[in-house]
Amino acid sequence: MSKRIISAIDVGSFKISTVVVAVDTEDKIPHVIGVCSQPSVGVKKGVIINIDDAVNSISSSLTAAERMAGITIPSVYVSVNGKDIQSLNNKGVVAISRQDIGPEDVLRAIESAKTIPLAQDKEIVHVISREFIVDSQGGIKYPLGMSGNRLEVDTHIVISPTTVVQNLIRAVQHTGLGIDGIVFSGLASSLSVVTETEKELGVLLLDIGAGTVSISLYLEGAVSYSGVVPFGGMHVTSDLAAGLQISFEEAERLKRSLGELLKNKEDEMASDDLENDKRTALERSSGEDKKTSKVNKKKSNDSLAVSSIGISTVEEVSKSFCIDIINARMQEIISMVKAQIEKSGVPLAIPAGVIVTGGGAKTYGITDVVKKTFGVTCRIGKPSGLHGMTDEINDTEFSVVQGLIKYAVVEDVDVGGSRGRNPASPVIDKVKEFITKFFPKSN
Repeated sequence: MSKRIISAIDVGSFKISTVVVAVDTEDKIPHVIGVCSQPSVGVKKGVIINIDDAVNSISSSLTAAERMAGITIPSVYVSVNGKDIQSLNNKGVVAISRQDIGPEDVLRAIESAKTIPLAQDKEIVHVISREFIVDSQGGIKYPLGMSGNRLEVDTHIVISPTTVVQNLIRAVQHTGLGIDGIVFSGLASSLSVVTETEKELGVLLLDIGAGTVSISLYLEGAVSYSGVVPFGGMHVTSDLAAGLQISFEEAERLKRSLGELLKNKEDEMASDDLENDKRTALERSSGEDKKTSKVNKKKSNDSLAVSSIGISTVEEVSKSFCIDIINARMQEIISMVKAQIEKSGVPLAIPAGVIVTGGGAKTYGITDVVKKTFGVTCRIGKPSGLHGMTDEINDTEFSVVQGLIKYAVVEDVDVGGSRGRNPASPVIDKVKEFITKFFPKSN
């Protein structure tokens, strides 16, 4: 059984993640054969700010993944992010050139939709077909072979600054890699954590990284809004460091371990309450003594010992103070997300609720903040769909890189990939790439 090797790199602000999979040509199931995650240097808020540092980070992650997989990676799919990622929805209309709708009609409609005013420093990253309309009949996913006189396509277009894309390409190519595709990080995450049912109902995906929140809003089965807010988990860490007067590294450890510390504290408090109940009958303290005892108990219940997680600057922190700091910043960030979507004019109809993924999804109390802000349900989205050595990437932090692999697998299956296209029918292959990649196949 022959196999196709597919590789992906998520270039994030906190880490660079590389995944290598082998896809069987028969069952089309991706099996992970190499993974690596390295600290990210030279990347800030999703954008490369130092080419040399970024190249070194990418190269370190790539080399380790190659060593594990036992192969040399020739090319990769890579994520693109940044605060200036924008999107819009636009329609294209053409007259049908023959009795049945053919690939060339679809391509002409999509090219018509791409005709938008675009600044010289911007470029289109994705043109995603949302639906086709044939002679006023809408809701069509696949118009090929249908009869009609007029074909209309509703598309979602993702736009990025040209410098962001070119610097990303340059950094990856400096490692000796070719680039198979560039994918917006929010779109990649949605492929690994959002179900087709949720997309049909209407759902909002927030991938909370270290420096950004990538946004993908789905309505009626199609992406309707894509964007980025330039704040993330790193800002929560900075607030904790400043508020508690500890180092940034210690604040990061505290943020990541807070949930576990609070759980351990609750267990200790439950045990202490049992002991106190046993002594209650024997205590005959004065009223003032009882009051003092309650004050001391309250103070004790609010303190968290942090030496166990490697923090040496302070011995204890106030759990309520930590929670207040985290909630205040996350409330601000999530409110910015909501305001940005509302400003776009796209309806915020999300019966399926909000899905939170990325490293920031592990922030204590994040689902409560999201529920309060949007007034809908919220769940943590963990990536799925890959097989093999997935233990190292079975985490919300790896939603983007797993989504990149799924994007590549879908392209390989539906289009034949850049290496497998039939040169005699490039138009048909290109049409399939546009109209099948982002819609579920009919049963």
